[in-house]
Amino acid sequence: MENTFGIPIIPDNEDERLAKLRSLNITNTYEEEGPFKYIVSIASRMFNVPIALVNFVDMDYVITRAGVGVDGENRISRGTSLCSLSILRQETTVFEDARKNPCLLANPLVVGDFGLQFYAGAPLITSDGYSIGALCIVDKEPRVFSASDQKMLESLASAVMDEIEKK
Repeated sequence: MENTFGIPIIPDNEDERLAKLRSLNITNTYEEEGPFKYIVSIASRMFNVPIALVNFVDMDYVITRAGVGVDGENRISRGTSLCSLSILRQETTVFEDARKNPCLLANPLVVGDFGLQFYAGAPLITSDGYSIGALCIVDKEPRVFSASDQKMLESLASAVMDEIEKK
């Protein structure tokens, strides 16, 4: 698998994590409307960012289930998507200016035409502790992301998980 980050991106519990993700059966459709679309719309407006996504990290790809501000392909290589980094921790992953982070200097989303400069991804964590994806917000401008902002994004990520696990 491609890895543009220069750091390991596979969690120690990868097999179990993937089994959990697949058991939830949530990666097979893109949502044009519904609860995930509603949550990413709220996130986009709340943080005044052009892009907000509910993404799930599968074996080789990161799959977008709902999004605001992106068109086209609903999956991207796991070795390119910053959501691959968000599942490595229980806390929100934040890059206020991605161009200043050494692990992102070879990432085509940062140094290529897309021009990603800000990223915040709150992990989507199942009730039994598996990080299966991220609710992320993206901007093409650097920005400050406060502790309060982080808590709000994590609350929205919890809403995504509540929706997933109530099924």
